[in-house]
Amino acid sequence: MTSESNRQIGLEHRERILREREVELRLREMEANIHANDTAFHQTVKHQPEDSQKPWIKKVILGGKLFALGVITLVAVKIASVLAGFIIVAALGWMCYKLFF
Repeated sequence: MTSESNRQIGLEHRERILREREVELRLREMEANIHANDTAFHQTVKHQPEDSQKPWIKKVILGGKLFALGVITLVAVKIASVLAGFIIVAALGWMCYKLFF
């Protein structure tokens, strides 16, 4: 048993030494890669859409949308003011009825 356990301990010791050497080699490789001057440089390229020749079309569409939004807003305000007028007239009429009749 003792010779077998000594052999086992010796194997574990060799494995540990091999792992340490492997880690050292990996660290040296990483350090060499960090300090390498021939590192590849990747630059992003902005891809232009197909309709980039006519940017004014987008501006016209945006202007049309804003104009339509303005018209819709004006119509909504006008309808709201008419409804508010009806509600105020109805409320005043009801109050007059309650007060005088």
